[in-house]
Amino acid sequence: MPKAMDKVLKEHSPYSAVITREQFLFHEMRITAKLLNEDLDKDSVINKITSENLFQYPTEKSLKRMAITCIKRLEAMEDDTLIDAIAVQPNNVAKQICLYAMMRQYRLVWDFMLTVIGDKYKKFDNSYSKMDLNIFFIRLQEQDSWVASWSDSTITKIRQVLTRILIDNEYLDGVNADHLNPVLINPVLENSIRSAGKEIALPAFNCLM
Repeated sequence: MPKAMDKVLKEHSPYSAVITREQFLFHEMRITAKLLNEDLDKDSVINKITSENLFQYPTEKSLKRMAITCIKRLEAMEDDTLIDAIAVQPNNVAKQICLYAMMRQYRLVWDFMLTVIGDKYKKFDNSYSKMDLNIFFIRLQEQDSWVASWSDSTITKIRQVLTRILIDNEYLDGVNADHLNPVLINPVLENSIRSAGKEIALPAFNCLM
């Protein structure tokens, strides 16, 4: 595909493959949230992460890039109480909120969690297999030319990231799991979602009322 056409398709698509690089980042999100909780401004947070190598990355460039990514992801939730929760709540609660942050930042994650995971919970269907991911991407490629242009290796990497997210949040017991677990939404997250008028997201967390 010519680069000019590639650029046009990318600009007109709500989807991005960037999660192949910007993955779940729970450790990094937790550190960033704690620094923001100390009332540091964004530049100070980035500088502290970079100068002290708080993410333990090999290069300053990668440190800065991921620090910026974490800040953008936290800001995407538009709720300081959720940033505070990521900083101080137990791991399982903080991880669930980090998943919501990914949903808010990346349309791909939002659509997957709602149209695949949320839809299964709404139908009381706890079955799950790699075929569910395959069907999701087939449909996405049919409706979006930019996604249709992605290589098989890119799709494979994204599928791996999405699967890992589900495992980290205990939706799945492992990569070969054949069913979804009945997750419970934390009240802090549920209250924030309802207050923001984003109730459409609730089924992704098995919250159906």
